[in-house]
Amino acid sequence: MALSLRQVRYVAEVARLGSIQAAARELSISQSSILAAIDLAEADIGARMFTRRPSQGMRTTPAGERFVAAARGLLAAETEFVRQIGSLAEGPRRVIRLGCFEPFGPLFMPEVLRRLVTRTGAIDITLLEADQQQLRHWLDTGHIDAAVTYEMGPPFTGDITRICRMPAHVLMRADDPLSALDAVPLAALAERQLILLDLPQTGAYLSSIIDMSGLGRRVGFRTRSYETVRAAVSAGFGLAILNMRPISPVMVDAPLLSRRPIADPLPPPTLIVVDPYGSQKPRFLIDFITEMHALFRELGPRQFAVARPEQERELLRF
Repeated sequence: MALSLRQVRYVAEVARLGSIQAAARELSISQSSILAAIDLAEADIGARMFTRRPSQGMRTTPAGERFVAAARGLLAAETEFVRQIGSLAEGPRRVIRLGCFEPFGPLFMPEVLRRLVTRTGAIDITLLEADQQQLRHWLDTGHIDAAVTYEMGPPFTGDITRICRMPAHVLMRADDPLSALDAVPLAALAERQLILLDLPQTGAYLSSIIDMSGLGRRVGFRTRSYETVRAAVSAGFGLAILNMRPISPVMVDAPLLSRRPIADPLPPPTLIVVDPYGSQKPRFLIDFITEMHALFRELGPRQFAVARPEQERELLRF
């Protein structure tokens, strides 16, 4: 094959972004370099890689899709090779690169990583926070060793370790009349103003919960930030539906905020760790997953979730 690894990356970025111009900006190179890489790729496989649509960007052909799928594996292997060589050059110091669903960054990830360092020794940590779509891309391209997220939307490619289930609950001001209830029926939310944690897939999931009531929904405030949701509820913009309660002591609800389980039966999403290693996980990743399991089991459902009593015993069973 005449293509270099760098040129393979150029082609893969065009497929991901759907645009030569966008790929050139992302990679900080000229468009002519990317066009040359595409020409070489098409010459190598003997087929057109992309269809060019005026004002609509680039779309991969079936042959292009197969090329890009193989390219992702190659680029992931290259990234892992560089990481391993870098670790060897640094001596015994270990490196872990993790991606997590955006809200998890402040909610519990620092505590898991603190436990990991305390038990296994110093480790260089890179923690990248994103939505599920970006996490999938980082896993496919070898940019991260593992992703911590919810099991929702299209299936993740990789080995999945299930940690616990997270039922939906209602976040409200402590002086809201609904806070006097043991559990809040969905019908009670349908005519209330809502604040939406508006991330891809998660936003659709949370909106669908209100749709189940059959009474419509009124979303008057949208944000990608879990902390902004809490602040907006406190400021009186409405109620919010969330899944996980904060574990970190710096994110205390009381005395302004209150959480109550939802009375209606709803399937809870599952907190998972996804990695590309399968049965050949490196030691540092095995240690991290061990700490994930240990933290949530030691906390127990009442510390990480807001659930009806009959739900709690099922949240850690797999």
